[in-house]
Amino acid sequence: MLYPIAELEADKLNAVRELEKEIGSPVVALTAVEADTVTLPKDQLEKLQALEDKLDVVLVAVRPN
Repeated sequence: MLYPIAELEADKLNAVRELEKEIGSPVVALTAVEADTVTLPKDQLEKLQALEDKLDVVLVAVRPN
């Protein structure tokens, strides 16, 4: 299971903003996405991690449908 940033309709975004005001802290909305991750061999994992470092992101290898 992966959890990317959720795309919210205006009413849902407004509800999150109201909650942020009430609790005094930013809130991040995530959505669940079903995904089968793969186990990579060491050399491929190192390539993935090197690109993560270069791009400053998190990368996840998944099985194609």
